[in-house]
Amino acid sequence: MTPQPVLLLHGLMMRRPALWLLARRLRRRGFAPILFDYPTLWSSPSAAMERLAMRLYALGGGPVHIVAHSLGGLIALQACNQFQQLPTGKIVCLGSPLAGSSAARGLADKGLGWLAGRSGPLLRGGLAALPAGRQVGMVAGVQSMGLGKYFGQLEGPNDGTVAVWETKLAGMFGHVTVPSSHTGLVFSPLVAELAANFLESGFFQP
Repeated sequence: MTPQPVLLLHGLMMRRPALWLLARRLRRRGFAPILFDYPTLWSSPSAAMERLAMRLYALGGGPVHIVAHSLGGLIALQACNQFQQLPTGKIVCLGSPLAGSSAARGLADKGLGWLAGRSGPLLRGGLAALPAGRQVGMVAGVQSMGLGKYFGQLEGPNDGTVAVWETKLAGMFGHVTVPSSHTGLVFSPLVAELAANFLESGFFQP
C-alpha cells in the first residue's frame, strides 16, 4: 500500500527544520510526510494559503492529511475554508489558537504587534468556523512554559503561549491535552503518536 502523504506546517517564527523529528516519527508510522515551508512574518497568510492549496491540488487523488503547529493550523484550516474541491484528508492541529490568541492581542496592545508580522491579524482573530466535511483534531499543551504568557492573559490551562480554551472550536472530531509547552509540541514523541493515531482512525487513542 502506498503511504498516504501528510503535509507538515510549522508555526510563527519557525521554519522547516523544526519539523524534521516529527516527520521522521510519522514516517515510521507508515506515512509520507512532506514539509511545507512558508514565511510567517513578511508575507501574508493569504499567500501561504494559496500556495498550500496549490500544493494540495498537485498531490490530488487520494487523501492528503495535514499536521500543523500553531499558526500553521490556522493557515491550513482557512485554506480549506476558502478553496474548493481540495483532496480529502484529516487535519491535526498542534496548539493552534483557533479561537484567537490573547498573547497576540497582548503584543498588539503593548505596541509590539510587529513581532507577529503580517500574520498578526489572523492570530489575534482566529477562525470563524472549521471547514465543512473535514475531520479536525487538536493536541493542546498544558505545560506553561513560554514568553506568550507575559504578553497576554492566558486564562486556565495553557502551554505558555496558547490557552487550552483558545484551541477549541465547534465541530472538532477530537481534542486532547498533553504535558508539553507550545514549542515542545513539535518535538514530543507522544504528540507524534497521537497525531498518527488520529490520521489513521479519526481518534487520538488507538
